[in-house]
Amino acid sequence: MRLILNLIWLILCGWWMALLYVLAGVICAILIITIPFAIASFRIASYVIWPFGRSIEMRRTAGVGSLIGNIIWVVLVGWELALGHLISGITLCLTIIGIPLGLANFKLIPISLLPLGVRIVNSDERYPGYAPRQPEGDYR
Repeated sequence: MRLILNLIWLILCGWWMALLYVLAGVICAILIITIPFAIASFRIASYVIWPFGRSIEMRRTAGVGSLIGNIIWVVLVGWELALGHLISGITLCLTIIGIPLGLANFKLIPISLLPLGVRIVNSDERYPGYAPRQPEGDYR
């Protein structure tokens, strides 16, 4: 199911949203001081192009530099990217098939606003201590 959703996502909105993140990354890479923003933008572009099966995890030990960087990011390019996700999400939610894709767009708004201090992980790694229960009577 993830593969099907990712392919539909890629065709409808993934490629152009990823292109916007790459463009933001190239613009941020021009100045030396904004290179961390460029790296974060390229990382998010790889997440935006294939989002299903991956999740966002906040790093609690990111520090004050991450907070200051996120404020600068919001002012420079973050609000435009978040607005793109919002408009795309609302548009996709107008159709029944597009509802999961619209919800995925809404899920991407926090990382588009605050990319520093965030880690992208596989959904299977999100809860590392979790193991599915074995059915009763299956004692190996």
